Amino acid sequence: MTVTNTVNNTFESRLEIPQHLVNANEINANEGVRIYRRLAQRKALLVSVVTLILLTSFLLDIGLGPARYSIFDIINTLLNSDSVPVAMRAIIWDIRLPIALMAVLAGASLSIAGAEMQTILNNPLASPFTLGISAAAGFGASVALVIGYSFFPWAGGIFFVSANAFVFAILASLLIYALSKMRGASTETMVLLGIALVFSFNSLLSLIQYIATEQALQQVVFWTLGSLLKASWPKIGIIVLVLAAIIPFFLRQVWALTALRLGDEKARSMGINVDRVRLNALIAVSALASVVVAFVGTIGFVGLVGPHVARMLVGEDHRYFLPMSAVTGAALLSVASIVSKSIVPGAIIPVGIITSLVGIPFFLSLILTRKRQSWQ
Repeated sequence: MTVTNTVNNTFESRLEIPQHLVNANEINANEGVRIYRRLAQRKALLVSVVTLILLTSFLLDIGLGPARYSIFDIINTLLNSDSVPVAMRAIIWDIRLPIALMAVLAGASLSIAGAEMQTILNNPLASPFTLGISAAAGFGASVALVIGYSFFPWAGGIFFVSANAFVFAILASLLIYALSKMRGASTETMVLLGIALVFSFNSLLSLIQYIATEQALQQVVFWTLGSLLKASWPKIGIIVLVLAAIIPFFLRQVWALTALRLGDEKARSMGINVDRVRLNALIAVSALASVVVAFVGTIGFVGLVGPHVARMLVGEDHRYFLPMSAVTGAALLSVASIVSKSIVPGAIIPVGIITSLVGIPFFLSLILTRKRQSWQ
């Protein structure tokens, strides 16, 4: 039996098929296949439904603003821009569409990063934000903005900032990985380590702000608030390229990542190189988180809330969990973008404030109500 079939059969029988039916021997092979297919169809339907919600939110995000447009106007402008007034075309294509697309791409990137961090570290509280990776990337970006130093001095423009953010995110990820390998390191230890990293990099960020010029200080404050207003087509193109490079890697590793939820020993018995999968995944997660932070600042809790919503809907099977995490994270940040425009008429509140206000209660409820045995 192949590793794929072994993971599939073991994982589905453990988490999907009702245990009392298995114990009572009340289902035969054909019935098990029928149940499995029904579950797979339900999961695919749920992914489709959330994707439809995301599309609706995306169109509403484009339509909201001082000048409001209907969904029909938006679709007509996107598909046939020559037939609409110049002002409408400029507002939708040049201003609102980049912001709405950035919300979708940033939300998907952060949620995928959080989902894979929770998987490889076996930690329900792991995310680029709670484990300090976003804070590290933000500090790296601020070093480039204020001091003008980059680990890649030949990089110019937006690459100058994002390259620094990536390096610091990698360093934070490697530190987390090294300490997670320590004997006796528990979920609580990892959370405490993440808190320590967040405070450490936030303190360093405060130091950078203290010595920054007025102009540089404004740019640094942008990272701490998290905003979509500086979205542009070149930045969107870079995030798309990063996602296009990383998502195929995760898709090729869906069975290995799913197997990690069965425990390291079980995964190794299936021939999976657990250490290599973890290290490669951490590097990929760092790339996603650092690019997003470099362009839109520190947006918290999307990488925590999105994966948990996806897990509640479709379970741990990465064939469905990965795409569901992407669309739930994208939908969450898209809805947050809509809310940021609606609270104060004529003003746009930084989206990072909105996600934190929503994410903090979820984070607390997760700590207070989660069942420890489900992550052991």
